[in-house]
Amino acid sequence: MGLKQVLHMNGGEEDFSYANNSSTQNDVILKAKPLIQESIYEMCSNNVFLNDLPGNDFNSAFKSLPSFYERLEKEKGDEFGQHNCLIAAVPRSFYERLFPPHSLHFIFSSYAVHWLSQVPEGLVSESGIPMNKQNFYIGKTSPSNVRKAYLDQFEKDFTLFLKLRSEELKSGGRMVLTVMGDDKHNPHVWDLLGDVANDMVSEGLIEGSKLESFNVPLYSPRAEEVRHIIEREGSFNIHQLQTFNISWFQISDMKNHEGLELDSSMYSEVGGKIVAGRKRAVAEPLVARHFGKAIMDDMFQRFSIKATHYLEMEPRAAYPSILFSLIKK
Repeated sequence: MGLKQVLHMNGGEEDFSYANNSSTQNDVILKAKPLIQESIYEMCSNNVFLNDLPGNDFNSAFKSLPSFYERLEKEKGDEFGQHNCLIAAVPRSFYERLFPPHSLHFIFSSYAVHWLSQVPEGLVSESGIPMNKQNFYIGKTSPSNVRKAYLDQFEKDFTLFLKLRSEELKSGGRMVLTVMGDDKHNPHVWDLLGDVANDMVSEGLIEGSKLESFNVPLYSPRAEEVRHIIEREGSFNIHQLQTFNISWFQISDMKNHEGLELDSSMYSEVGGKIVAGRKRAVAEPLVARHFGKAIMDDMFQRFSIKATHYLEMEPRAAYPSILFSLIKK
């Protein structure tokens, strides 16, 4: 089974579904909203397209469309009926061509292009020894050539992404993107999950070879790396490029199942559970494929505890992010 088939979020509407654990992504979109509005106002496009890998849950996305149309109609009134708003979905990798040449005015990609097309090459030595032992991602114990391998793959993938989207955009078309960035001062959430896997190896619950052979196909770039790739690829001018942080969870998320506000003393514990639920919604299909579905409840319960302990030390833990607006030359 290839990466395209398992690199997707948890579908449906269950407790650990992406639909019920994606408020972080909503926060990122709200940060990008002013740039999106500015670009759309200038381009005045009437069509809206959705794209994701085939394994992702398009059913949940389309179920939300009636309320989307109702909100538009309420906001626009009589003007709504005078304009077409057509929505179509393209279930395919964005590292391939998606749309006809010069057919788009505006593209928005939210928290997506940090996902790579494949696990980087060069993470195993010529003699077959894993180079990134005990890590899911680029960790403190990862050798420098591991980071280089990840960066090389990101440069290759993001360059291709820019080239393909430039072919699909009209001259002067806009593209706004957000990606999860890098912060060397804080652990990546994948680092915490890697720590959980190491604990489970030490307890005999996971084979050591399983941990050594697992690497996440994701790279969180630095702002200067993104700028360098855009300028070198050459299809776009950078209109804006800024960095911001998104909290691991918001105080407003702290409600119990009856919708009541929880005591602030429970901040870390509740926060750990919220972060674990969101992480599971995103990571479970990929992790379960490698380690097996049977240990997922235990793994993410342990992750919840790790996240709780980290939040006790760093209550302002946040996801570093990069937002950039591009104009096709």
